[in-house]
Amino acid sequence: MIVFTPDEIQKRFGRLFSQRLLVMVDEDAGRAEILEECRCRGSIEWDVMNRKRAGGAVIGITVEGTSMTMQAKIGHYPARFGPADKELGGQALEGVEICGDEVATSWAGIAGAGVGVAACLPQAPGVIRTEYESEDDLKIGGAHLSRSRIITPRYEKVTIGIDDTDTKEEGATWVLASQCAEACPVEGVEYLNMRLIQLNPKVPDKTTNCVGSALNFAVRPDKIEELLTYVRDFIQKNSVSDDTGIAVYRGIGLPEESAYQTKVKTEVLNQEECEAEAKRLGITYIDTCAGKGRIGALGAVLWANKGIEAAGLYGEHL
Repeated sequence: MIVFTPDEIQKRFGRLFSQRLLVMVDEDAGRAEILEECRCRGSIEWDVMNRKRAGGAVIGITVEGTSMTMQAKIGHYPARFGPADKELGGQALEGVEICGDEVATSWAGIAGAGVGVAACLPQAPGVIRTEYESEDDLKIGGAHLSRSRIITPRYEKVTIGIDDTDTKEEGATWVLASQCAEACPVEGVEYLNMRLIQLNPKVPDKTTNCVGSALNFAVRPDKIEELLTYVRDFIQKNSVSDDTGIAVYRGIGLPEESAYQTKVKTEVLNQEECEAEAKRLGITYIDTCAGKGRIGALGAVLWANKGIEAAGLYGEHL
C-alpha cells in the first residue's frame, strides 16, 4: 500500500485541475452525495458521461458548469470498466465506504481518465490522503489502468428552507438567506448553494412574488446542532416579519415523494396540514415564530434539490 497526501501528489505530478471534493453520507439511507468541482468544464462533462456509463456505485449525476454532483450507493459495486469504447466506461466510481469519521471513495480510470483518479482528484482541496495498491496505479496516461482510494472527511447533508422574513415594505428572503449562509462562522460547515423556490403566486397573503429560499450545507456530524442554532438566530434576528418559518431536513434525498411538492406551487395551503406533512417526511421546524412562514419553508425544502425548475411556476421547463 502506498499513501500520499494532496501536497505530495501535487509535488509528484504538478498542480492539476480539481478545486473541491466533498463527500456527504446518509448511512440510514445507504446513500452518498459527492460534489466535485474542476477548473475545466470539458473534463467534468467527459467524466460524467463515462462514470454514468460505467455504473459501479453511481445512481445519478447532475452537472452545473464546471462542477458535478453524484448520487451514489454506499458499498462496493462492480463497474462495467475496460477500454474506453461505446460499451465500457473509461472511468468509474467503484465504491463508497464509511470509516468512522472519514469516508473512502474507490476509483478506477484508464488512459487520460486514470490521470483524473490517480493524480487530479487526490490533490483536490478537501482530500485527506489517497491510497494506491502499487506503483502501477501511479503510472498515469497512455493505456495504463489506475485505481485509487481517496479518503475525505465525513460530512452529512443539511437542507434548510426559509420563508416569510420580509413585508410589503422591506426585506427579501433570498437576500437574508444568502447573507446568513455566507456569514456562517461554524467550522466544519461547507456552504453548497442557495435556491429560490417559486411558490403559488395566487396565495392571497404574501408580499409580492411568493418565493421561499433553501440553503444546502455539507456539515461535519458534530457541528450540525451548532449550524442550526446559528441559522435560526441569524434569520430571526434579522427578519422583519413575525411569521418567519425555518424548516430543516437532515439527509440525502427525502424518504419518499410528497404530493406537497406540487401543492405548494398550485394550491393555497394551511399551516396545520403542512406541519403534518413535514412531520411525516422527517422535516423539522426550528423557528420559534410558529407562523405561516412554515408553509413556504416546507415548500423550499421539498424543492431545494430539484434543479432549476424550482425557480419556475409549476409546469415550466427549460
